[in-house]
Amino acid sequence: MRALPEWFGLEEPLLRYVEAARTLPTLIASEARRDVGFLTIEQHLAGSAEILAMGVLPDRHRRGVGRELVEGAAAQVAGNETRLLQVKTLGPSHPDVNYARTRSFYEALGFIGLEETTAFWGEENPCLIMVKALG
Repeated sequence: MRALPEWFGLEEPLLRYVEAARTLPTLIASEARRDVGFLTIEQHLAGSAEILAMGVLPDRHRRGVGRELVEGAAAQVAGNETRLLQVKTLGPSHPDVNYARTRSFYEALGFIGLEETTAFWGEENPCLIMVKALG
């Protein structure tokens, strides 16, 4: 995560994501014995799961690594009869260009924006909840 400061630049959330990866299902993408990406899944209810955190090293962006991680997560939770996959990301009312790319990535994988709210991360960091139906 430290290799991705544009997305994981705040220390407190980064430490929470690291701790979550220790206890929750986490997929690791590796190429030539090098870990290049990760995705941590949290199952909230029987029918829904969340991509809690995901990252791909910058030199591996736009090479299918993120897509494979999301597809792997969807396949894993679908086996638990999960019908909805969600992800929270910085909302479109914030001008950050990196998160605009993140939203485009999820949209290309079939996620749709459900709601933008400041209830999770405060006024400075509006949260966009995105969802994708599985199966």
